[in-house]
Amino acid sequence: MLKHGEVNPLNVFGLRKLDHCPPHFERVEFDPFVNENEIVNWVYENLTGRFYLGYHDVTNSGVQFQRQLIVGFELPSEASYFSLFLPQINPQPIW
Repeated sequence: MLKHGEVNPLNVFGLRKLDHCPPHFERVEFDPFVNENEIVNWVYENLTGRFYLGYHDVTNSGVQFQRQLIVGFELPSEASYFSLFLPQINPQPIW
């Protein structure tokens, strides 16, 4: 982990963040309220495995489109850890 001063070989070789989501990755989908870079920075600082970050368009009752953020993790335990911290990483605005 980056915050503990440990070097991750996947980071060194640029293999940690993937451009596609393999089918065996555990996915977490949510409405983004923060910048994509904040999510990526949190993952780099707190997790060690490979991950995917992308968008998915969803229709609400067939009329309106909504864009959701997908974060996929190779390790299911990291997906669980990310899901537990998601309300703190991505707080919903109070209207």
